[in-house]
Amino acid sequence: MRTNNVIRKTLVAAGLVAAFSVVPFAQVAAQDAAMQKSSENQTVPDKTADAWITTKVKSELATTKGVSSTDVTVATMDGVVTVTGTATSAAEKAKIAHVAQKVKGVKSVDTSGLTVSDTAK
Repeated sequence: MRTNNVIRKTLVAAGLVAAFSVVPFAQVAAQDAAMQKSSENQTVPDKTADAWITTKVKSELATTKGVSSTDVTVATMDGVVTVTGTATSAAEKAKIAHVAQKVKGVKSVDTSGLTVSDTAK
């Protein structure tokens, strides 16, 4: 009998863990659905758009061959992307600016804070 109680408690605990682990995914899905619906009728606030642009630029840089995005910081204000950090070459710096400029919503890219390192990695 004691084994049955232990098994029952274990199953209840596992069920609660499984139920509570699904909650964040359901919230994200609901937010995405609301965001898509509201974006059809309204413009996205500037701060949200800037955060999206920053995330998208970081993602593009991370997946672009020939770009080491680990030494680069990206910030966006009113659609202007500012990239700071260190590039391994002038070609990489130009590539970073080009990749960032291609992201939807980017008005301009400022790479003046992006320095070119003297040593190659």
